[in-house]
Amino acid sequence: MALSEEARDRLADIVELQPTKNADLQDRWGMDSGSEVHQYLENELKEYYYRDESSLICATPEAVEVLGGDPADGQQVTVTELQQAVIDCLAGPDEESQSVVSVLHDLREAGHDPEVDDVRSALRSLADKGIVETVQKTVPTFRLAVERDRIDVAQLDD
Repeated sequence: MALSEEARDRLADIVELQPTKNADLQDRWGMDSGSEVHQYLENELKEYYYRDESSLICATPEAVEVLGGDPADGQQVTVTELQQAVIDCLAGPDEESQSVVSVLHDLREAGHDPEVDDVRSALRSLADKGIVETVQKTVPTFRLAVERDRIDVAQLDD
């Protein structure tokens, strides 16, 4: 999707301010309401942002790449304890991708005992953040999109 100059400028604001709130972008963009910001994000930048666990606006790795940066350099994400465990045990970018059940088994071998739906949710959330990629086979499989050592992880307190 080709971005207008205004959209690129606003995307750069998101990258600079992340994690940020609608109100911050409203002030920067001179909009009348947070709803107007949300509508703009959904209409113009939907594939370039996500909301973290605190509903703050963050840029995807693709957003950084569109702006000419390296999406994997020092990418910082905030994750739950389970998401951290998934990052630690999930196949790397050059390895064979894993099914949700395979990740579940690896997590249990590492001493965690999540439910399968929680693992599925963690994988999808990490995929939204650009940390995990989904590989479509008969069933979706997953692997890290970037090397572990290129991710700066801050874990949320439960």
